[in-house]
Amino acid sequence: MMHENEISDKIINCCIRIHERLGPGLLESVYEEILHYELNKNNIKCERQVIVPIQYDNIRIGQAFIADLIVEDKVIIELKSIETVLPVHKKQLLTYLKLTGKKLGLLINFNSKLVRDGITRVVNGLE
Repeated sequence: MMHENEISDKIINCCIRIHERLGPGLLESVYEEILHYELNKNNIKCERQVIVPIQYDNIRIGQAFIADLIVEDKVIIELKSIETVLPVHKKQLLTYLKLTGKKLGLLINFNSKLVRDGITRVVNGLE
């Protein structure tokens, strides 16, 4: 079973390949579909548009949020194709990590000149 950091490296390598071929400026949904394809093509388990429920006291919220991608059941990816990533985007991803108990999230903005500069690691107790 892969560690989160190893999974992260594989995700980043796929993102770099995609960005080199397509560049910035496409819709988030396009990058999401292609990244999902690339990861699965490389035998990395990846799920798209994962509905995540939460429990609050005695109530269950069936669709608290939808994760863009969840890789190997360990890493949440939140994709963007925007001018500027804001602090709220990082906070949102951290909340997703806390609610799911996952330790690593990647906020990836494909609208960067170099996609590597558009990647932000968000951690929740990762060792």
